[in-house]
Amino acid sequence: MDIHALKHWAQALQRGELSLPDFLHRVEHNGVAETHDATLDVDRARRCGFPEVVFGPGKTPASLVQIVHRLHETGVTAFITRVSAEQAEMVVGKFAQARHNDIARTLLIPPAQHANEQSSGGRVIVVSAGTSDRPVAEEAWETARWMGAKTTLLQDLGVAGPHRILDHVSTLRTADALVVVAGMEGALPSVVAGHVACPVIAVPTSVGYGANFGGVAALLGMLNSCAANVAVVNIDAGFKGGYMAGVIAAQANAARHHHSEEEAIAHQLDGS
Repeated sequence: MDIHALKHWAQALQRGELSLPDFLHRVEHNGVAETHDATLDVDRARRCGFPEVVFGPGKTPASLVQIVHRLHETGVTAFITRVSAEQAEMVVGKFAQARHNDIARTLLIPPAQHANEQSSGGRVIVVSAGTSDRPVAEEAWETARWMGAKTTLLQDLGVAGPHRILDHVSTLRTADALVVVAGMEGALPSVVAGHVACPVIAVPTSVGYGANFGGVAALLGMLNSCAANVAVVNIDAGFKGGYMAGVIAAQANAARHHHSEEEAIAHQLDGS
């Protein structure tokens, strides 16, 4: 049972915003929230660390509004990817706190009472090879931000101008995980990975000329990377790259926090 959802419903019951039958129904069916055409997994944060993400294509604007309402009723921040302009316009019109990134094609809508962005620690840096890769890079960036990571987006650092990467090496080395987005021949992740000790999540894009084969050339180049700390996700999969980096950053931050607690306890014992 999701304790956060249960607390949210109990508070709504106390305020008179939820009837007793509705409260009992939600407790009985905790873990699932339904709209007229969707069944939402509201227990995913407990099982997997982060809530379910909504994939925009194929859903009507009205359907997305209903989904956001149902997620908010369980205290969940809604994160929607690959939204169209029409979808975004309706959702933003219904939720004043919504944040729309039209380049990344994402929407983030926290419940009104939790509109301030939260940080769970961990650091993710997203690097794009060229400005044509920007939409995929920004999708990765928005995803990591939604997951609570401290994020930086570095753009247009492709291998055609390798000196540009060198100017940012000290910054890159502060990351718990890097997302490197590139099309063409997909060489940038290998170059970046040779400068850092953290995992590098490579995201191939469909940007390139004919022999790029819609991103297949970049994908194969990344899969054949000589750098041992490179892992690869699907073509144009900015969300997946950002999500993997966000999970790594969250785990790294939790380990640091645990280590700090152990050091504090050891210090107290030494001083007693």
